[in-house]
Amino acid sequence: MKLSIMKIRFLCLLLMAGLLFLSGCGQNQGVSSPVDEPSVPDASENNDSPGEPVETRGSAFTAPLTGMPLEEPLTRRPLAVMVNNAPAARPQSGLKGADIVYEVLAEGGVTRLVSIFHSHAEETKIGPIRSIRPYMIELGESYHGVLVHAGASNDAYAVLQRQHKEDLDEITNAGSYFWRDKSRKAPHNLYSNVEKLLEGADKRGYAIEDLEVPAYTFRGEDDSIEGEPANSVEIKFQLDNYKVTYEYDPASQLYKRLINGSTHTDLDTGETLTAANVVVLGAEHKVLDDIGRLAVDLNLGGEALLFQEGKLIRGQWIHRPDDVIRFVKDNVEIPFVPGTTYFNVVPNHPDFDSHVKVE
Repeated sequence: MKLSIMKIRFLCLLLMAGLLFLSGCGQNQGVSSPVDEPSVPDASENNDSPGEPVETRGSAFTAPLTGMPLEEPLTRRPLAVMVNNAPAARPQSGLKGADIVYEVLAEGGVTRLVSIFHSHAEETKIGPIRSIRPYMIELGESYHGVLVHAGASNDAYAVLQRQHKEDLDEITNAGSYFWRDKSRKAPHNLYSNVEKLLEGADKRGYAIEDLEVPAYTFRGEDDSIEGEPANSVEIKFQLDNYKVTYEYDPASQLYKRLINGSTHTDLDTGETLTAANVVVLGAEHKVLDDIGRLAVDLNLGGEALLFQEGKLIRGQWIHRPDDVIRFVKDNVEIPFVPGTTYFNVVPNHPDFDSHVKVE
C-alpha cells in the first residue's frame, strides 16, 4: 500500500512539473507564436443595408481626376486632346466623356478646349480636333497625358520636336488614328476616339499603362461647402461670341454650360455639357505676333474663383512643378465635388474682374 501511495505521489509531482514547464514555454518571449489573421466581417452581420451585397455599397477605387467610383483600378495613361471651339466647330462631340476641360485662348480671341480623357469614353467620338500651342503642351503634360492634336504653331512644333514630346499629330506622325467626318466642312471635321488614340500611342512606343497620374482631393457626401451664394457665372475671354455662362441646376447639383446664351450640347447625344466644379483663373497673357499668337504664363499662380453646388469660393491657383493646377484658399487645397471640372483661363488685363460676372 505504501509503495502504491509513493508511486501516485511521484506521478502527481511529475504531472505538475510538466504543466509548469508548458506554461513557462507559453510565456517565453523568445518563442514565436502564430500572428492573428485580420478578421473579415460577415456580410450577414452588417446592418447598414440588409440583403445588399457588400461590393455594391461602395467602391474601393475612384478616378483620380473626377473622384467618381470605379469597378477596378485605373492604370491607363490620360489623353490630352485639343478640341476646336470655333463657332463652325460647335457643337462638338465627346466632351461629356472628359474628366477635365480647360478653355484657353489660342489667338485672335478664339478659344480652344484642352480636354483630358482618362476614366471613360473609350468608343465615343471626340472632336473636332485642332492644333496645339506651347502652353497647351504644358497643360496636357501636367496630367502625364499623350498630346493629341492636328498641327501646331511654330513655337509648339519646336517644343514637340526638340524635347521629343509624346504626341499624336494627325499631320506628321499619326494620321491613321484620326478620321474626317464628311458631313462637316474642313478643318472642323477631324475626329478620333480613346480606343484608336491609345492604339496609336502604343504603336509609337509610348507608355500607356502604370503611369502615376496626379490626383485631386474630393469632398465626401456629407461635407458642407462654405461660400457665397452664386447661381451663375458669365465669363468673357475676349470676343463677344466666346461668352460662356455656367448656370447652377439644384436638381442635378451641376453647372450647365452655355455659349452666348445658348445651351452647349454634344453633337451626337444632344446632352447638355455640365460640370461639378467650375474654376476661373487669371493668368498673364502676352501677344507674340501680328496673328495674335499668345504666351500664357501657367506657372505664376494668381487669383481664382471656384464654383461648387451653387456656392462661390474665392482663392488662388497654384501650379508646382510636376503637378496639376490646384485651387487653394489660405494655402490649403479646396477639395472638388466628384465629377467633371472645367477650368477657364482668362487674361489678367485690364483686370481679372472685368472677365467675370457672378450672379
